[in-house]
Amino acid sequence: MINLSSISSKINNLELLAKQVVEGFITGMHKSPFHGFSVEFSEHKLYNKGESTRHIDWKLFAKTEKLYTKKYEEETNLRCHLIIDNSASMHYPISKNQTIDSLNKIGFTTVAAASLMEILKRQRDAVGLSVYSNTYEYYAPEKGSERHRKMLLNKLEELLSSEKSTSTTETYQYLHEIAEKIHRRSLIFLFTDMFQTSTNEEELFDALRHLKFNKHEVVLFHTYDKKTEFLFDFDNAPKKFVDVETGEEINLYAENVQQKYQELSSNFFNNLKNKCLQYKIDYVPVDINEGYDKVLTSYLISRQNFL
Repeated sequence: MINLSSISSKINNLELLAKQVVEGFITGMHKSPFHGFSVEFSEHKLYNKGESTRHIDWKLFAKTEKLYTKKYEEETNLRCHLIIDNSASMHYPISKNQTIDSLNKIGFTTVAAASLMEILKRQRDAVGLSVYSNTYEYYAPEKGSERHRKMLLNKLEELLSSEKSTSTTETYQYLHEIAEKIHRRSLIFLFTDMFQTSTNEEELFDALRHLKFNKHEVVLFHTYDKKTEFLFDFDNAPKKFVDVETGEEINLYAENVQQKYQELSSNFFNNLKNKCLQYKIDYVPVDINEGYDKVLTSYLISRQNFL
C-alpha cells in the first residue's frame, strides 16, 4: 500500500503529490504480485519471446533477472479518457479544507486522476478529461502533449476547491453525451459514487453500455466512504441526515436502521457488480480511506489487456 505518511498533509501542489503517490506505488510494486510489470514506464517493456534481442537492456537484466526491451518515443500507445462525477454527493463528507488525510470523494478522485495522468505521462499515453455535475462541465479530447496535461491538471486543481452543485444530477444523460465525443478506441475510467436522483437503473446501464461503443474498455471506479456510506457507522445519538442531492431531511438514531441499511447497501453493491459483469465493464469499488493502490493497479491490468 502507498505510504502517505511522508506526503505533506496540505495539498499545495497536485502535480507533485501525484508524483509522490506514483513513486510510492512503483516502490511497493517491487514487493507485490505485480512486480512483473515494467516499472520504468516510459523507457522499458517486457521482452516477448521471438522479438529481436537488439534492444534488450542488459544492465536492467543484471539487476532484475528479467528481460526488458527499450521503448522509443515514436512507439504508438493507448488513448485514455477520465470521466469525473462532480455532483453534490461527490462532495461528501463535507470538508472546507482538503488535506491528504481528510479528502472527500471528489478530493480523492482528483488525486487519483492526477496520479493516473502521471503514469500515463510516463507511458507517453494520450489522456482526455470529462467532468459533469448538473451540467456537462468540461471536456478535453485525448492528447499527449505536456501543455495539454498541464491544462488538465489545472482543471483537477479547480475541482479540489469547487463548490458542490445545488441541482439534481442525471448521470446517464451526461454519459451518453461523453460517449458521443469519444470516437477512437480508448481506455475509459469513470469515477462516480453511482448516486443519482433518477431511479431508472436501466437508463444508467444503457449509458454505461454506450461508453462501450467503438470497442472502448471501461473501468468503473465506484467511489465511496465505506465507514458511513456502506456500514452506516455513526455514534448512537439523534442526528439529522440530509440527502446531499435532493436536500431531503430525516431525524433518527443510526443504530435503529444500521442493520437494514447495511443489507440494502450490500444488495446495491452486488447488483452493480453483477450488472457490470453482464455488460463486460470492469467494476472496482474504491473506499476513499484506503489509498490509491487499487486505482493504479487497475490501470496496469487494464492497460495490459487493452494493448
